[in-house]
Amino acid sequence: MLITKRIAAGIRDGSVTAQYRRWDEPRVKVGGTQMTPAGIIRFTRVTRVNDLARISDRAAQAAGMKNADTLRKALTSDRPRSPRGGRGGDTVFRINVEWVGEDPRIALREALPDDAELAELHAKLVRMESRREAPWIRETLTWIRDNPRVVSTVLAELRGVELLPMKADIRKLKTLGLTISHDVGYELSPRGTAYLDWAERREPYSSR
Repeated sequence: MLITKRIAAGIRDGSVTAQYRRWDEPRVKVGGTQMTPAGIIRFTRVTRVNDLARISDRAAQAAGMKNADTLRKALTSDRPRSPRGGRGGDTVFRINVEWVGEDPRIALREALPDDAELAELHAKLVRMESRREAPWIRETLTWIRDNPRVVSTVLAELRGVELLPMKADIRKLKTLGLTISHDVGYELSPRGTAYLDWAERREPYSSR
């Protein structure tokens, strides 16, 4: 379920306690969790909304909307269906949410691995890279180190790769605590820098 940075911050501080979505069937389960820009959230209840007219301003504000009319307009607009959220179906669901805790990747990216952990991380990255025809991990990390906080479109152009696959690759590295995403661009985390330094001591990298 797509959660914006503003809504995620509201769930974290407790001002947002629910979300509304148009789906054919619920796409989240009670007790399930999701990573957001403000940390991990949990879905505590999923209910079908049979009458949009009965949504109150208070309920809409608890979902981060200005008032009930604004929420109803968002739920009934004719924008294209999206597999990630938005209209997406013909039934409205209310999803109660709560904040669970910090993004574990934050602590991970600050943790400096020892040699044994670096070797284990390297083995994991080698396995990840083996699923592709060409190596990409060292190149991606090196480009981010040498071009910190460069907007992703420019970074993709510099690297000569497609934008969306590149961003998907960087998200995989972020999951391992190797990169940090900013509003504009990326940079290596302390963990990522430690790994790249270790890898280059083992075998200097050349893009040629």
